[in-house]
Amino acid sequence: MTMATKTRRSRLAVIKAYVALTKPRIIELLLITTVPAMILAESGWPGLGLVAGTVGGGALSAGGANAINNVVDRDIDARMRRTRKRPLPAETASPREALVLGVTLGVAGFVVLWMVANIEAAMLATGALGFYVFIYTIYLKRITPQNIVIGGAAGAVPALVGWTAVTGNVGLPAWLLFAVIFYWTPAHFWALALHFRADYEAAGVPMLPVVVGERATAIQIALYSLVAVGASLLLQPAVGSGSLYVVAAVVLGLGFIGVSLTLLRSASAAMTVFRLSNVYLALLFAAVALDVLIGDPVTASQTIAWLGSLLVVGGSITIVAVTKPNTAREIVFVLMPTAGAVAIALTVLSQS
Repeated sequence: MTMATKTRRSRLAVIKAYVALTKPRIIELLLITTVPAMILAESGWPGLGLVAGTVGGGALSAGGANAINNVVDRDIDARMRRTRKRPLPAETASPREALVLGVTLGVAGFVVLWMVANIEAAMLATGALGFYVFIYTIYLKRITPQNIVIGGAAGAVPALVGWTAVTGNVGLPAWLLFAVIFYWTPAHFWALALHFRADYEAAGVPMLPVVVGERATAIQIALYSLVAVGASLLLQPAVGSGSLYVVAAVVLGLGFIGVSLTLLRSASAAMTVFRLSNVYLALLFAAVALDVLIGDPVTASQTIAWLGSLLVVGGSITIVAVTKPNTAREIVFVLMPTAGAVAIALTVLSQS
C-alpha cells in the first residue's frame, strides 16, 4: 500500500468520524418536521432558497449539538454496547476535535439561519442546541428517568424554526406541531430504551425502563402515544386542515396507538415500535405538507387516491420494518418523496 493510499484512507476515516459525531440519523428529524412546518406557515411552497437555507442551518445547529453531546457522554458511550463504537470511545476522534466541531457547526448554523431566514429562527435553533447540551445531556440525563420528557423538547424545536423562518414569529399551529413531537418523543425513545435496558443499567443511566421496569414503561409509552395523536388532531380546528390531513392523522394515529399497545403484552416488540414510530411521524408530517400543497376542497376521489398511496407506502415501510429492520429507516426517506409524487399525480388525474 502506497503512502498516498494510506493518506487518502486516513482522511476518509477522519471525515467518517466527523460525520458520525453529528449523528446524521437524528438530524433526519429536521427533514421530517421543518419543511412541513414551513409549508403550513406559508400556505404553500415557501421557495427553494428559504427551505434549503433553513434545513441546512438547522442541520448545522443539530449536528453541533450532537457533536458536543458526544464529548459529554463519552464515558457513558464507552460502557454501552450500542454506542461503544462511536468516534470518541473508539478513539477515531478526540474530545477536543469533537468540541471544536460542535461549536463551529453551532455558530455556522446560527449565521446561516440569520442570513437566510431571520434572527428569530436562528435564536430558536441555537437555544435548542443549548437546551440539549446543558439541560438534557449534562444535567437531566444522569439524574432522572424523566430526562427524555423534558430534554426531548429540543427535538421538537425544528418545527418552531421552520414556522418562524417563514413568518418571523411562533404561532399556535407551530406550537401544536411542537406538541406532537414533544409527546411523541418519550414513546419513541422509551421503546428504544426498553430494548437496550441492560445497556443503560450497566452504564448507570436512569432511563425509565431501568427505574420502573418494563410494564410501567409500556403503560407510559401507550399514554404518550395517545396524547401525541390527540395533539395531532388539534391541528384541524386550529388551521382548518383539509380531509387529507384529517384522514391521515386518524389512520396513522390509530396505527401508532395500536402498535404501542403491543408492548403491554411483551417488551420483545420494542424495536418494532421504535421503528414504526418513525414511520408514523414521517407520514404524519408528510400529510401536513400535502394537505396544503394539494389544497381543499378535496373530492372523495382525491381523498381515496391520496389515502391509497399513503396505505401502499405505509404498508411497504411497515413490512420492511418488521422483516428487514436494518434498512427500515433508510427506506422511509426513499419512499416519502415517492409517496408525495404519487399522491399528487393521482390527485391531478382524479381531477381530469
